[in-house]
Amino acid sequence: MTLKSPRLAGWASQRTSLWLLLLVLVLALLGLLIWLAGRYEASLVQSRLDHNVAEAVVDIRSGLNRDIQELQAFKAPYAHEPGMASWTLSAGRMLHESREILRLEWRNQTLDVLGVVETSFRSPVFERLKRNSLQADVNLTCNTARRMSGAAYSASYFLPQADGLGLEVLDMCLPVVAGSLSGYTVATYSLQSILGELVGQTFSRGVALSFTEADGTRLALQGTPLRGSRIFVAQHLLDLPGTTLVVRMESRLGTPALFPNVLTALVAAMSLALLVVLFLLGRDMRRRLQAEHDLGEALAFRKAMENSLLTGLRARDLHGRITYVNPAFCKMVGVDSQDLLNQSMPSPYWPPELAGVYQSRQEIRLAGNHLPREGHESVFMRKDGTRFPVLIMEAPLINAVGKHTGWMSAILDVSEQRRTEEVSRASQDRLQASARLAMVGEMASLLSHELNQPLAAISSYATGSLNLLQDAAGHAPAASPLLDDLQLALRRIAEQAERAGKVIKSVHDFVRRSERVREVVQPRALLDAIMPLVILQARKLGVRVDTRVGDACLAVLCDRTMVEQVLLNLARNGMQAMQGVDGTSPLTAASGQALEKVLTLRIRPAASNAQSQWVEFAVIDHGEGISEKVAQQLFTPFFTTKPEGMGLGLSLCRTVIEQHGGFLGYESVQPQGTIFSFTLPVAAAGQAGAATQGAFEES
Repeated sequence: MTLKSPRLAGWASQRTSLWLLLLVLVLALLGLLIWLAGRYEASLVQSRLDHNVAEAVVDIRSGLNRDIQELQAFKAPYAHEPGMASWTLSAGRMLHESREILRLEWRNQTLDVLGVVETSFRSPVFERLKRNSLQADVNLTCNTARRMSGAAYSASYFLPQADGLGLEVLDMCLPVVAGSLSGYTVATYSLQSILGELVGQTFSRGVALSFTEADGTRLALQGTPLRGSRIFVAQHLLDLPGTTLVVRMESRLGTPALFPNVLTALVAAMSLALLVVLFLLGRDMRRRLQAEHDLGEALAFRKAMENSLLTGLRARDLHGRITYVNPAFCKMVGVDSQDLLNQSMPSPYWPPELAGVYQSRQEIRLAGNHLPREGHESVFMRKDGTRFPVLIMEAPLINAVGKHTGWMSAILDVSEQRRTEEVSRASQDRLQASARLAMVGEMASLLSHELNQPLAAISSYATGSLNLLQDAAGHAPAASPLLDDLQLALRRIAEQAERAGKVIKSVHDFVRRSERVREVVQPRALLDAIMPLVILQARKLGVRVDTRVGDACLAVLCDRTMVEQVLLNLARNGMQAMQGVDGTSPLTAASGQALEKVLTLRIRPAASNAQSQWVEFAVIDHGEGISEKVAQQLFTPFFTTKPEGMGLGLSLCRTVIEQHGGFLGYESVQPQGTIFSFTLPVAAAGQAGAATQGAFEES
């Protein structure tokens, strides 16, 4: 015990020092509160005084303006007696109502006094000091009023009275204008009466209101301040046209003593109670701090562990209400934890169209404990409405006493995994498409080799037959129309057989990626080459073909055979698009009226620049148009909407045009229909001239 006593004495000394320090702090706090209370009360008194003096200035200004308005309502008197009598009567009535005015004068343009009315409440103010002695001040004030076109005030001056006292007064001069200057109305005000009559009686006892000069000299006083320990003063300028006065308000009210005393007693009682509570809790402070420290470390560790997880965690009670979510889950669904906690079914992250299915499934699982250990997949919805797939793994939530209190779920966002699977699937589709394209290329090479000989034989037989017919026609006595038609048919057969051979050769070269031979061609020649086939199919389908070729179109440099095939393919697609669903039903508009089936082939100059020029080819139909779903895969190989189609036409057309450096695209036509257009480069100047000369020679 003796060994521990020095340590205990040191602890006791430390505690005593701490309590003394706390007591000093409490006393200092009490003194500070009392001082702040006094300062606060003084600021309230000063603020109230500033507000009162401002209101007093407003009252004075309003009263003076009201007097000016009443004086402006007076009619200017004339020299004859009835006019002056009317003015005198009006002036006397106003002096009776406005006691702050001591005297009213009517002066002519030269400031000579024509009429005077004195107030009836006191003796004449100029009885001892005659009015003529102040004529210079009146002249100065009225000249100022005339220059300002309104009322003007003079500086205040002292008037001695017959009883040995005096008054501080000022004059107001108001020009009277009736088309021209008629004269002046001069009013003499008492500063004492202004304070007494114009200021509202809203001030408490012990407040003094006065007019002072800028140096503090008092001119007039209303009220008497009481004696007190402190003086509160508020001043405000009264700025009048021609002069400025200072309105001063004084109050000697001391600060109330009751409020600070009550505050002191309350603070002292609360301080004593605080000391008692601190003394009682001091023994337990260390243990509580240690326990809180340990608990805080445990909570911080668990919180850090939960925040670092990328897996979403969700806890629900036995009724399906959410009791806990971690930040990863909130970030996953895009909803704050406050909006998720205590939420029952349906959950805010369930898609509305699947809410009923999810609720039924959850009720079955929560009731029968049918929870697969490997988890199950589902679809959640973020706050912005986007859906994403998740993998949910759930397990019973058991508390410390072994009671089943709910369910704990781990949620994984598998969007990236699904996206990877989609990319892999798309890659497989592209590989399969590439394989099919390679097979098509081999088939095209085989077909070109096998078809060249029959087409050459057809062309030879047609040419031989045409020669025989020409020899027979030379020996015939007269020309026969039937013979001419037969010759024309054989000539067409030979031309188309030759053209088919060129197409097959072009396809073979296109598949083999061989160098293509391009030539300078007039745009009209490309259109004329396919018109017989277009017109033939148009007659079968009941389509009218309309061609529009711009005069300013220049020759283009292209692979003639492949471009002709592109034009022919687009024209056939346009005519087939105008046949309805089954190929035979009539074309109708959105309103239900039948539309004429017209296919327009248009050639015109395209947008160009200084480096390159282009010609635009367009095929316009009035079919049903292209839906958004079809538009996404329109140029994809092997995609087709026709039962007998292969899905290679538009893809090959775009490839051919892009090899020429052009662009193939489409746009919708109103009210319905589609425009397919592509561009080809204009040939150089020398090449275009040669093409034009060749076209003239052919014609």
